[in-house]
Amino acid sequence: MANFSVDREMRRAKASERNGEAEEARRIYRSILEKFPNNARARAALSEIDASNQGSPVAALPKDRVDAVIDQYRQGKLGPAAEGAEALARQFPSSHFVWNLLGVCRKGLGEAGKAEEAFRNAIRAKPDFTEAHFNLGNLFTAQGKLEGAIASYARAIESEPNSSSAHFNLGNALNALGRFEDAARSYRRTLQLKPDHASAHYNLGNALRDLARFDEAAKSYRNALRVQPGYFEALNNLGDVLHQQGSLDEAIATFRQLAQSAPDNADLHFNLGNVLKDANRLDEAVESYRQALRSNRNFAEVHFNLGIALQTLGRHQAAIECYREALQIRPDYAQVHNNLGVVMHDLHRLDDAIECHLKALEIDPDLAVAHNDLAVVLMEQGKLDKAVESFAKALQIDPDLAIARAQKLHQQAHICDWSAFSEFAAVTESLGIAGDAVPPFTLLAFEDHPERQAQRARHYAEQTFGQAELPLPARPAEKSGKIRLGYFSSDFYDHPMLFLMAGLFREHDRSRFEIFAYSYSPRQGGEMLDQVLQHIDHFVDIRDMPDREVVELARSHQIDIAIDRKGYTRDARTGLFAWRLAPIQVNYLAYPGTMGAPFMDYIVADPVVIPEAERAHYSEKIIFLPNSYQPNDDRRRIADTRTTREELGLPDEGFVFCCFNQNYKIGPREFDIWMRLLSRVEGSVLWLLRSNPWAEANLRKEAAARGIDGGRLVFADKLPHSEHLARHRHADLFIDTFNYNAHTTTSDALWSGLPVVTMAGRQFSARVAASLLTAVGLPELITRTEDEYEELILDLATNPGRLAAVGAKLAGNRLTEPLFVSARYARDFEAALEAVYQEVVGTGR
Repeated sequence: MANFSVDREMRRAKASERNGEAEEARRIYRSILEKFPNNARARAALSEIDASNQGSPVAALPKDRVDAVIDQYRQGKLGPAAEGAEALARQFPSSHFVWNLLGVCRKGLGEAGKAEEAFRNAIRAKPDFTEAHFNLGNLFTAQGKLEGAIASYARAIESEPNSSSAHFNLGNALNALGRFEDAARSYRRTLQLKPDHASAHYNLGNALRDLARFDEAAKSYRNALRVQPGYFEALNNLGDVLHQQGSLDEAIATFRQLAQSAPDNADLHFNLGNVLKDANRLDEAVESYRQALRSNRNFAEVHFNLGIALQTLGRHQAAIECYREALQIRPDYAQVHNNLGVVMHDLHRLDDAIECHLKALEIDPDLAVAHNDLAVVLMEQGKLDKAVESFAKALQIDPDLAIARAQKLHQQAHICDWSAFSEFAAVTESLGIAGDAVPPFTLLAFEDHPERQAQRARHYAEQTFGQAELPLPARPAEKSGKIRLGYFSSDFYDHPMLFLMAGLFREHDRSRFEIFAYSYSPRQGGEMLDQVLQHIDHFVDIRDMPDREVVELARSHQIDIAIDRKGYTRDARTGLFAWRLAPIQVNYLAYPGTMGAPFMDYIVADPVVIPEAERAHYSEKIIFLPNSYQPNDDRRRIADTRTTREELGLPDEGFVFCCFNQNYKIGPREFDIWMRLLSRVEGSVLWLLRSNPWAEANLRKEAAARGIDGGRLVFADKLPHSEHLARHRHADLFIDTFNYNAHTTTSDALWSGLPVVTMAGRQFSARVAASLLTAVGLPELITRTEDEYEELILDLATNPGRLAAVGAKLAGNRLTEPLFVSARYARDFEAALEAVYQEVVGTGR
């Protein structure tokens, strides 16, 4: 397109005027105003032509005085121009041209009231005077009187329907009022009249972007760039729309192109950093944010987002510094106070975290995420009732905050507030599946549905761990020596999982395997860890190391198989596996289900926990162990402490039903059955684990609601592990929960000689007890329906001979069946890992 010269066009118009070609001059002036609506010379000249063709008193205007006013206006001598126009208006009060000229001068002087009066006088003199309506619209727009501006532009369009300038400015006023659909119509009409109006294409893109019609917005921005290549704002907003669309690579390329032309533009580098952050290209995002800060140190939002990127990378201290920089600039930046609280929580500085979240809420009481994050810390402090209240406040503000709903439900389960089950029923097909992801563990106990659990896990992995895996370094074509196993866990202390695994560590064949333990536990030490350390080649404390440094360290150790001992459970560092620690990565033991993550290659299971009919719901390849997937230590000590039932709060006589599961696993379905059993077995009690005072009170209340005295529920305090095992002898029968079975707790009971009755469900977490009973040779204690479950328990409770036979069988089997033979488990586990290694890497050994 040829360059458009205003001076050249003005000369052409003047020549046309001199030649008596008024219409041609008028056309040229209007073409100038189409491109440059605020060009004073063209507008004044057009008004002058209009005035000279009026034929009434207007035609008698003294040309020399009018020209003098116009020249003064053009020269910026607005005061004298206004005085001259005022004198003309007094002399020619019916001249719409003069009143319009006076209005333009007064507007230029910033005298809005006098300008409005002049434009209205022009309109009174000539009601269909397009220029006056248009100028009045511009005046109102400048004052923020958008409704008045819209009315004025509409009147201008009535008198001149093909005025692209009026349609364009009307679109701008509508857009400023948030009437994006109406604005888009005005811009489209502008473009019908003037297809090469770059600003109309650009503003149409903005309106469509605000309507979340991103495909159409991108097309409009590209049209603006076609008309005006290098249109900076259009290219910038195109990058933003591509970001919104999820076209992250294209958005990154767009912002990088812009950054080359404006290397010191902080906004650009900020936008680029945001896209890189969302693409999980966090190191590059950090560099972009730092480039933005080199241009503008006082850009609080950049400090904030840089802090988020560093926090995600596990560089907590650097993140804290960024958040504090942001607060130096904006002390009332609520989101920053809140994120600072999240970092403090990550560092286990819980009181500091509470203080930060409360400060955020003091500034912005309606910040839903701050209520949510405060609840997480309260939960960690054991203030579960307050946590539930805080989650509920978050949901009052933002009912769609999925993570708050999932966490609230989970904590209600912990305190046995079973209204959560009806709330969950209303969202079961959407929560964590559509919209925002939620931590999958939070909902495992609410339903036995492997399809939906898998959907939640996949959705969580997609939204949380989107970073690209770092390419693995080249490995030797042939490997000599041992296979290197890396166990990654926060449970390397006296934790139930370490009690389970102690036998495996002891029995590992260290002539064939080199064992690395990477610990990120906030707690360290303990008698069990001391025992296990004797059987580990390398114990590496990674608590304070960022994820990327851990990945580099593990790769320097040339780990062959990285074993995730946490999955999606508390204190997990799944991000380590998302970067890829090793050629083979395994989901093992802690999280009872699929992780739905492309970076997790295998899951350890057995044919009972993952039956043939349910295998489609696991994204990992399945390592099937021949017996139970769960390891056990056949040297676990049972204390020889001598206690009585009375000392433990149990009746001397009477049948003791026992369930030492954590209370969140108990739901109303099994509890209904348990209460019926208490009713049918005279003198019986239910022995439960004391988790928290709210659960205890709610369970007693639920018992009373079912006609059972709450005193028949006995709650056991937590004890050291060996003493806990010893007290099982005072129970008669362990009865299991449904959606989330007893796992370690089943092994504890069986090792202690206490029979367990379970109902096998469909999902992994609902079939673990069945796996353990199968591996200990007691499949007859596995039921398939609630009726079977209730009748078997009742039969054992009322038939002492049958119960004694089951107990005797367990006493014999526990020392011979596979479940409690640690060496056998270790050989099976190692054989499976060697097969996987051969399949994936190839040993050449």
